Amino acid sequence: MNQKIKNILEDVKSGKTSVDEAILQLKIEPFEDLGYAKVDHHRALRQGASEVIYGAGKTPEQIIGIVGSMLSNGQDRILITRLSAESAAEVNSSCYLDYHKDSKLGIIGKMPTPDGLGNIVVATGGTSDIPVAEEAALTSEFLGNGVIRLYDVGVAGLQRLLAHLDEIMNASVIIAVAGMEGALASVIGGLSDCPVIAVPTSVGYGASFGGVSALLSMLNSCASGVSVVNIDNGFGAGFLANRINHMEAK
Repeated sequence: MNQKIKNILEDVKSGKTSVDEAILQLKIEPFEDLGYAKVDHHRALRQGASEVIYGAGKTPEQIIGIVGSMLSNGQDRILITRLSAESAAEVNSSCYLDYHKDSKLGIIGKMPTPDGLGNIVVATGGTSDIPVAEEAALTSEFLGNGVIRLYDVGVAGLQRLLAHLDEIMNASVIIAVAGMEGALASVIGGLSDCPVIAVPTSVGYGASFGGVSALLSMLNSCASGVSVVNIDNGFGAGFLANRINHMEAK
């Protein structure tokens, strides 16, 4: 059962919340139709995390309208992905936005205190992979996870990765972000005993085909326990890592 629903029921049990107040929290309209968007206000109840705004393709006015709907319905922390600097400036004029230019992420509200089972390690093959890695790392932190960053530890200089064996072997989840041939995920998969989420990036020369080469390498990894998300999908990796790091016995 979702943790938010559990909290509501526990509050009723302890007397902090009346039955009528609890019913009101659960009866809030499941979505609000803004015409250009249907904002899902029950996402957190169903999935444990509130809806995230995908900024690419949306006008600043649309983003501001969606943010307003979320805030008015009690969502106190909002993540906006693939947000351009120009749109971020306009959104910031409406409400305070913490904008991260490299990862193109906008955050409204305070980051939570980590409450996951352990730490999520985010590792990159090279410095050029950092923007995608930061999307994964900040998404993980936004969802309440402790994150350890290991950047520029690719296989071209394996000693850089081996210098961090302690962090790798004690991680709860590892996100391996790499372009070129994408070998980092397999190497980390062979060193760790936790789930590894591979993120191929579009970094590389012509024959890398915009990340397809790294994607295929990661899909064909011989290391057990490696899963793969789409090219440059740092958000997807961070979201999945969060779910793994917050798994409860069911």
